[in-house]
Amino acid sequence: MRLVFASLATVGHAYPLVPLAVAAREAGCEVHFAVGAGMHGVIGRHGLEAFRPGDCFSEMYAEDIAGDLERLRPDLVIHEWGVPGAAIAARRAGIPGVWHGFGRMFPEGIGLENPMRIAEVEGVPHIDICPASLQDKEFLIAERIELRPVPYPETGGISALPGIPTSRPLIYLTLGTVFGTPGLITQAVSGLSRLDAQVIVAAGRLDPDELGALPGNVSVHGWVPQSRLLPHVDVVVHHGGSGTTLGALNSGVPQLVLPQGADQFANADALEAVGAAIQLGAGEVDADTIADRAARLLPRRGNSYREAAEAVAAEIARMPGPDEVVERLRDHVVGR
Repeated sequence: MRLVFASLATVGHAYPLVPLAVAAREAGCEVHFAVGAGMHGVIGRHGLEAFRPGDCFSEMYAEDIAGDLERLRPDLVIHEWGVPGAAIAARRAGIPGVWHGFGRMFPEGIGLENPMRIAEVEGVPHIDICPASLQDKEFLIAERIELRPVPYPETGGISALPGIPTSRPLIYLTLGTVFGTPGLITQAVSGLSRLDAQVIVAAGRLDPDELGALPGNVSVHGWVPQSRLLPHVDVVVHHGGSGTTLGALNSGVPQLVLPQGADQFANADALEAVGAAIQLGAGEVDADTIADRAARLLPRRGNSYREAAEAVAAEIARMPGPDEVVERLRDHVVGR
């Protein structure tokens, strides 16, 4: 089976497709990955063949990938929610396609076209990595192929991170690759450092030196292997991005969410609704409040937030893995 995966050239959109693409390659499929050149190195490290369709840098229009679909003639195109152009090109070429989600179905008005409302590709099924308890209830009526949100297979090891505590709780702070600012991270560090815990900060695109002198229980890194860190973590403080949200849930970790934009507010609302997180609105984000809310999430007997997060982790564990979904895709191709 020849497959083409297609994604925006950003971490939050491309990473969720990698586990299924790797599983398909290991199952003997011929796998091609259409994405802007900025993600080729990341994709290639997993033995996947990436190509840049047309003049695509991040966004992808139907005319960008149409020639490549004609050249490759895949049996199936797996297009993530951020590239409706790839879905349209597949439909026009008579090639079966499936959407691939990156988390909870995003709300209107965040700069992405809702795939459920594109008439030209109406009825295309969705590979859904969001557990049903968190998923948008309107979306649950769509044709969904559940896929366990497997952590992105990162290189490196947890041993590369200094300061993993053995006796104190561990708090992980990240504001993702887009939304972090020195002011917000500094406020969060100021609050979290007051707790009897070790704090590891992923600064993302920010220079760690911008944060100035740090308390002894705080260590700052430009990047951390998140999927390897999360099983050791007691609380995650983050922006509400889909990747961190699902990664923390996969490990049954309660979350303090400081949403900044895009789909983050909807994610935070869904987490609060199932009892696995506390969110802070823009007017509530200060060092005192962050310290108070994070303290409520730290390990203690009868911690309802942890119990709720562990319940979602158990739900995720019951979802089909990438190997199972590859076989279902074979059936999908035959069925069409």
